[in-house]
Amino acid sequence: MSAEKRQAEIDQIHEADIAQLAELGYKQELRRTMSGFTNFAVSFSIISILAGCITSYSIAMNAGGPMAITIGWPVVGVFVVLVALAMAEICSVYPTAGGLYYWAGRLATKNKRGWAWVVGWFNFMGEVAVTAAVDFGAAVTWMAFLNQVAGIPVDHVTQFVCFLIILGLHGLLNAFNVNVVKLLTTVSAWWHLAGAAIIIGVLFFVPKHHQPLDWTFTAFVNNTGWASPIYAVLIGLLMAQYTFTGFDASAHVAEETRNAAINAPKGIVNSVLVSLFAGWLLLIAVTSAIKDYDGALGTELGLPPAQIFIDAVGPTLGLFLLFICAVAQFFCGMACVTSSSRMSYAFSRDNALPGSRLWSQVNPRTGTPTNSIWLVVACSAILAAPSLVSTTAYLAVTSIAVIGLYIAYVTPVFLRRTNTHFVPGRWNLGKYSTIVGWIAVAWVVFIVILFMLPPANPITVDTFNYAPVTVLIVIIFSAVTWFLGGKNHFMKDRTGHNTKEAEEILADD
Repeated sequence: MSAEKRQAEIDQIHEADIAQLAELGYKQELRRTMSGFTNFAVSFSIISILAGCITSYSIAMNAGGPMAITIGWPVVGVFVVLVALAMAEICSVYPTAGGLYYWAGRLATKNKRGWAWVVGWFNFMGEVAVTAAVDFGAAVTWMAFLNQVAGIPVDHVTQFVCFLIILGLHGLLNAFNVNVVKLLTTVSAWWHLAGAAIIIGVLFFVPKHHQPLDWTFTAFVNNTGWASPIYAVLIGLLMAQYTFTGFDASAHVAEETRNAAINAPKGIVNSVLVSLFAGWLLLIAVTSAIKDYDGALGTELGLPPAQIFIDAVGPTLGLFLLFICAVAQFFCGMACVTSSSRMSYAFSRDNALPGSRLWSQVNPRTGTPTNSIWLVVACSAILAAPSLVSTTAYLAVTSIAVIGLYIAYVTPVFLRRTNTHFVPGRWNLGKYSTIVGWIAVAWVVFIVILFMLPPANPITVDTFNYAPVTVLIVIIFSAVTWFLGGKNHFMKDRTGHNTKEAEEILADD
């Protein structure tokens, strides 16, 4: 194909993207420069097997042990693939930065804007929580690394200071130029793939001794205080379920993606599929390399996998593996801020957040929603502040992230199943849509209930699960603010086909 024809094809796709966005009621403001791979890379970086699997590994070590780690991962992964497939089918029809709340508004048959309002607040809460959890986890990993390299003590204060530094850097990187974000996101995807391959290879071939396969896949550990082994294993699934979050990012950057009706759905699904297989190999490698289970759990480094690496392959090589994870987690947090800021930008564009006019502004020089970026940074810092007192706050934030995001994920899927007028887009599931959708709904209902239950016994201030309280606060807050003003100004004329408005938007362009 000649360069002229290729350029003409690119221009045609770009015009089609702008026209589809206009039909959905929005003008092209963000720069549409992301390829299909970059779109995938954003979600893949946020799922980040080198972040979620490593920083939340201790959750499953205490609740279920190796069984919850190596068997729980593929079980959770298969159901998450179904959730991703159901979401992707909707994304193909409505590829907007708003993503989940916009889908809910278009698919609800009654009180469209009310559904969108509640979903939007759950999505916003989940996005901020996952950003806080990822960057706090990155801080834990970096402090474990710096403790061994430079002797810096690991405590609540130093971890939180490290968290603030990492979070601030992510704000700065995102505020520069959209091309910087695009470059770093692409580098991140390859770093994750190559880094995971290196860690897997080293842990499989370097240690002289490995745990037997039956122990790696079936050994059971229960440090939860609850007598039921089944309950302990189910609580341990939080490690996998937390890792498999953030893939809605492909929808939130859809307005910056070329051929979004195809590439955004593919980004959602492929990010989960690649993470499922690569993450499983990683977890098998780490678990089989454990030498001292209790020693790793109680390590002064504050991160069991770090101790596992050092015990298995020695301090030098072990720290190199930890460095790979630390850099990957830095990339992951950066992508979280990217996704969260796009969601808050879109939510503000529809007049949802207090001060929406400020948060919905796009910097004409950088092409980024700079104000929304710093809003996400500030909210994430506030949410992670309790970690100054107790590291159990990290577990609470991960639960909040999972519950908030998955409630937002599944609501549009449920509404799509009850909407008989939905017309599938260019990327769709065909005859499998119904069965995939309903299984996805059932799974999310199950895990939301599960992760609202108490994770440890006895129930104390430190072990109490604050996720139900947070969910209740979001429900009450969204309901009250809806009646106080949201219903008067939120998402006006966004929940139906906007043919006339689309013509006006395109005419303005």
